[in-house]
Amino acid sequence: MRWNIIRGGKAIEWIAAPGDIHTDDMEMAGFGCADIVRYGMTGEGFLLLHHPVFPRLRTRPNNTHATYQLDIPDSLMPRLVVNGEKAAETLTRAEIDGTLRLECSAGELAVVHVCYPSAKCRAAYETVTVRNNGASAVRLTATARGGEADQTMGPMGINITEVFTDFADTTLAPGGKYTYNITISGRVANERPADACPADEYRARIRNIERLVTPMQLDTGNAILDTMFRFAKLRAGESVFDTRYGLVHSPGGFSYYAATWCNDQVEYSGPYFAYTGDDALLEAAMNAYRMYMPFMSSRYEPIPSSVIAEGVDYWNGAGDRGDAAMYLYGASRFALTAGRADYAEELLPAIEWCAEYCRRRINEGGVVASDSDELEGRFPSGTANLCTSALAYSGCLCAASLERSAAGGSEEKAAEYEMLAKQLRGSIEAYFGATLHGMDTYKYYAECEVLRSWICMPLCVGIYDRAAETVKALTSEWLMRAEGMLTAEGSTVLWDRSTLYGLRGIFAAGDTEKGAEVLLTYAANRLLGERVPYAVEAYPEGGKRHLSGESALFCKVITEGILDMTPTGLSAFTIKPSLPAAFDHLYLTGIRAYGGIFDVYVEKDGWKVVRSDGRKLAEGRLGECVEVKL
Repeated sequence: MRWNIIRGGKAIEWIAAPGDIHTDDMEMAGFGCADIVRYGMTGEGFLLLHHPVFPRLRTRPNNTHATYQLDIPDSLMPRLVVNGEKAAETLTRAEIDGTLRLECSAGELAVVHVCYPSAKCRAAYETVTVRNNGASAVRLTATARGGEADQTMGPMGINITEVFTDFADTTLAPGGKYTYNITISGRVANERPADACPADEYRARIRNIERLVTPMQLDTGNAILDTMFRFAKLRAGESVFDTRYGLVHSPGGFSYYAATWCNDQVEYSGPYFAYTGDDALLEAAMNAYRMYMPFMSSRYEPIPSSVIAEGVDYWNGAGDRGDAAMYLYGASRFALTAGRADYAEELLPAIEWCAEYCRRRINEGGVVASDSDELEGRFPSGTANLCTSALAYSGCLCAASLERSAAGGSEEKAAEYEMLAKQLRGSIEAYFGATLHGMDTYKYYAECEVLRSWICMPLCVGIYDRAAETVKALTSEWLMRAEGMLTAEGSTVLWDRSTLYGLRGIFAAGDTEKGAEVLLTYAANRLLGERVPYAVEAYPEGGKRHLSGESALFCKVITEGILDMTPTGLSAFTIKPSLPAAFDHLYLTGIRAYGGIFDVYVEKDGWKVVRSDGRKLAEGRLGECVEVKL
């Protein structure tokens, strides 16, 4: 592995050996700006390139990809000149802890670059510290002193990106140290550039990191898993932007900002955010659910797949992807897990609409029809796919629990949803159940003749009729690779989202040891390998972008896979913990959900759930399912 875990799991480091050629990029985000920093060593030397993204600054046409962003020309960045010659820096060490620290040598000088975004402003920063380790004084000047990087007309005015620095020419004595700052600021023409103090902004970034990683502390004794969980909480939570609509969570990854999707935000991240108790994350999740409500009319036409451009437009280029089923599943789980009566009351009408929409889309085979799925036509999905019907099944069960818990809920509707779920479960078996390569598992759609990684979905929603053979199929030579599960047998395409759903399902189905084997291999590759330190979207497409929703799915492998927590009310849930043999224990502490704060302690001889006031709420044997009431 290229990287190592340091500082008790709070950071990772890469010690760059002489001649080591390697580059990567890392996205960091605050409410006003994301900064994607490319770094490393190339055949031409040290690479450090900033690509700021300003979600609230838009370009024309104002579509999905219209966030204002650019590479900052190196000609504007104040790079060191030593005694009249440009310093030739060589990377010796890189460290990631939510900021990016790059340590370099340049002759007798040691140079440290620390990159981080503002927590709130439309600005990104680079703080550079130079130490003279030589015996003679050196004269430091710079290649540039900043300036305007770009000016682009947008729908709300002229977008401007500028580079500022407090660098001043200086003579650095032996043993001396000099620090200067670079600010990359985005604005519209009638605004002033960000003028915050970089040192204050660095401290704010550190506070923001701590805010996001503090809830749900994971301790398994396995440093790789515990550290990746910490990083996943950061990446999942940091990609929230202050937009004209309010706080909006978005995938990121160069392309997807100030917009929401029925899979990434509604289905993936929202239910995870409900476990954090974080005000900003809860508000961003609610805004995602709210964005789709205006499209839920009495005509029962499909809701759009994505609401874009700060909530002023939408995208539905793949038709009905099963988006109502995604919403039914995600919103009902979020409302229950968050444990807030006001959220439940606000979301209930939209959840009821989605349940009715799914009912109206049931085909002659008894499953829910859709034009495509979340892969949007990249792979065939027939006229009805397993993922959509599984989400609808689970969503109906959670909607029934919500009807019994929320003010204004209906026992009649709860019974109706439970009956619909029962019918869907039987139809899923009859319509999708199949034998492939001698394994009694599922076909992804009626005409499908190859294994697909999304056959994991029944396991993720508590349908275990074909669990053993489905786990065998998911981990077979036809789908499993060291990097994760192939999207389809015979392809070379990997999407982490199906791998992470697959892991969640494998654990929930009770195959703990196979799940642990796959999970630990996956976590080591993603945290310490060549593309670090987060879960990725897709490969080859997208070049393994670090989209934030995938990190939320990684966290759910713990909460909804190994612990198998499923909401049953605003203050109640079931839990069925397992513990891989490789772990001495699993402690998940500081869970803020279901109207309280509680911890889960899993050990070899059993498990217990303890409320923050010390009261034991439940206990049981490994693999035993118990309902917990706060």
